[in-house]
Amino acid sequence: MELVLGLVTDQHFGPEASFGGKLRKLTRSGPGLAKAFVTRMNDVVKPDLVVNLGDCIEDESLEADRARYAACINVLRGARAPLANVAGNHDTFRLTPAELLAIWKRPDLERLYHSFDLGGFHFVVLHTRERKDVDVTVGDEQMRWLAADLAAGSSPTVVLMHHSAADQDLRGNRWFEGSPHICLVEERRALRRMLRDSGRVLAVFNGHLHWNHVDVIDGLPFVTLQSLIENLDEDAPGRPAAAHAVVRLSDRRVVVEIEGAERARYQFDRGA
Repeated sequence: MELVLGLVTDQHFGPEASFGGKLRKLTRSGPGLAKAFVTRMNDVVKPDLVVNLGDCIEDESLEADRARYAACINVLRGARAPLANVAGNHDTFRLTPAELLAIWKRPDLERLYHSFDLGGFHFVVLHTRERKDVDVTVGDEQMRWLAADLAAGSSPTVVLMHHSAADQDLRGNRWFEGSPHICLVEERRALRRMLRDSGRVLAVFNGHLHWNHVDVIDGLPFVTLQSLIENLDEDAPGRPAAAHAVVRLSDRRVVVEIEGAERARYQFDRGA
């Protein structure tokens, strides 16, 4: 039994963004790179599921955010596979959960966190909520829901979220060095214990931090995927990361291949 996933994150459709006085987000490349990702999924990878880990947009105004978020989702929907969406902090800065769910075409959902089953695997989509420059939380209600969801079955499980639940070493991160409170989930230790103790979870995937990073904690891999449009150069004109991941799941193994300008390969064996 194997399931193939195509993952992409932090497309940031919208105005270009600088940080520390240097051009960091090559957002003008977002639509073209997203279309190239979809083309590769359809022509080469042919995944069973495509996952958007969040921050489709670089928020600007309500009207622009609505249009750009819909445009991003419509591009990803061009993949010939089901699409699972995770809400990012830029996506929810102005847009409401109801607006996102409408664009996702998910009238069956009442909230941005949920779970589903596909090909013998269970997928949990979490909604990490960021208060700008304050904190990132999951919240008691969602933690209770997650505990019940994990207790309700036994199939191998993958967790999808926008922010990280690992205690990442942030030294060298252009965006978040010295700022764990706006990139790491506040309840991450309790969350990790819950995932570990369930005995079900194969891996956890997130975006947001704009780099490729892996932490293995208590045998459980936490994988951060690089932003699609991150500038790998120090400033303009720039060179986009063009990052995405192909993940191959079996009930005992997870293989992650990072594609783009900074390629990498990870393999995790369950119980190792």
